Amino acid sequence: MDLYALLLRLRRKDLGLHDVVDELYARIEKLEPTIHAFLSLAEKDKLLAPKGLEKLPLCGVPIAVKDNICTLDFPTTCASRLLANYRSPFEATAVARLRAAGAQVQGKTNLDEFAMGSSTENSAFGPTRNPWDPERVPGGSSGGSAAAVAVSEALAALGSDTGGSVRQPAALCGVVGLRPTYGLVSRYGLVAFASSLDTIGPITRSVRDAALLLSFMAGHDPWDSTSLPLPPQDYVSNLRPNLQGLKIGLPKEYAPKELGPEALNLIDHWCATAEELGATVVEISLPLTEYALPTYYLIASAEASANLARYDGVRYTLRIPAPGVAEMIAQSRTLGFGPEVKRRIALGTFALSAGYYDQYYGKAQRVRTLIAQEFQKAWEKVDLIMGPTSPTPAFRLGEKTDPISMYLSDLFTIPSALAGLPAISIPGGKIDGLPFGLQLIGPRLGEKTLLSAAWALEEALK
Repeated sequence: MDLYALLLRLRRKDLGLHDVVDELYARIEKLEPTIHAFLSLAEKDKLLAPKGLEKLPLCGVPIAVKDNICTLDFPTTCASRLLANYRSPFEATAVARLRAAGAQVQGKTNLDEFAMGSSTENSAFGPTRNPWDPERVPGGSSGGSAAAVAVSEALAALGSDTGGSVRQPAALCGVVGLRPTYGLVSRYGLVAFASSLDTIGPITRSVRDAALLLSFMAGHDPWDSTSLPLPPQDYVSNLRPNLQGLKIGLPKEYAPKELGPEALNLIDHWCATAEELGATVVEISLPLTEYALPTYYLIASAEASANLARYDGVRYTLRIPAPGVAEMIAQSRTLGFGPEVKRRIALGTFALSAGYYDQYYGKAQRVRTLIAQEFQKAWEKVDLIMGPTSPTPAFRLGEKTDPISMYLSDLFTIPSALAGLPAISIPGGKIDGLPFGLQLIGPRLGEKTLLSAAWALEEALK
């Protein structure tokens, strides 16, 4: 059952928290040696003594947290050798708000190092495997969170989405992943990758669960300068079982023939289902989609170059002894960072360097503005945008050794991220027995409509 249904049973005393924890840890004991979703895990006994949490809305249920989101009771490693022993002196606002609602942190989940990747193969502590086929990737960078929820090692999990890192692994693992509007959920306590893009979002078994967690996580936070001045809202009560009156756009750029017949047939099925639920589906065009990928990797890498400069081997990171300070910093970063992180730091540093700033980073920012304006024009015609979350189902471990082919996994998730829009991935069917995700994108602060439509489609597509 999903978290929402489980909470109803806990409140009615049909189940006890010990029943839930026992089942979760039985799954972990059996499957974690294969899946490797967690980097750290709470002791089972600690979760069985909630001290009054059972009276709060989330009843003391355990929730997993991606290991680039700071918590007080676990290390925050970002799956990097550089932060292997780091413990944060503060906790992320999103985590603190879930705790205040009665949740407990079950453990920290695996990810691509510093959230840079689309497969969770870039972790310094080994890859996570896809529950549907352990020879395949779970997606990334929130692969540990998605796999834990998909294999029932966790009831729900938090991930972070910079260019698709909540939605793409959710799609590849057959679960639900929500990226909220940029600024709706506080970034305080999220280790920075690309500050103008990073967003914390829930990964869950159902749309209703995502709406529930967002209701507790969202709202203004004075500790985050990009946090929107909005009060918390109830996103669950607005869910409805139809799409009556909605106009949904299907961008032709999101359904190219290169996707293959199985994917195109699923997209046709989604359109037919949406129309059966009362929506009008129309074809639209987002021609700047082809420029989104290079735009994103220039902006994200430039911001990563600046953000990761703080990891110098001096304060709270791995330190390699050396005769001088410069050598110590160079050796600590060389041995501490993995190859993908080094690649993006190098690209970002080049894009920000004298003589190239305006040619690369400046131009990318102007294209980003054009992409946001293109979406804004689309909202004059449609209420939501629909398409696949990822071009393919889960690929095999080690299959995409070329960085460009890996980056293409985020082709459909990056445009909305650049525009700061909310988007959700739900299970949309299967290709060759593997999950294939349906993505819905909404206008800025359009979470209520987005979640309601996703819930209706989720129910209809089951």
